[in-house]
Amino acid sequence: MPELARFLGLIVRMQYHDVGRHNKPHVHVVYGEFTASVGIDGELLEGTLPARQLRLLQGWLALHEEALYGAWNRAVRGEDPGRIAPLG
Repeated sequence: MPELARFLGLIVRMQYHDVGRHNKPHVHVVYGEFTASVGIDGELLEGTLPARQLRLLQGWLALHEEALYGAWNRAVRGEDPGRIAPLG
């Protein structure tokens, strides 16, 4: 699963062809022992993250929304989604 970004202990990834389970653009996030699927719109779809890390992730998602939708479109086509700047 390609890694989009890594910051403040969060690892953000996106799978290729990942449209079956959640049916909306999303990322997969790991923070220590926590894992979650979170929509690009910030909605927690599955799993858990500590509240602070979820808020940090939601802010990052909002900041990089356009790039994330581009990455999603590439990943759905089976292409490398690329990397996204972690904090800016």
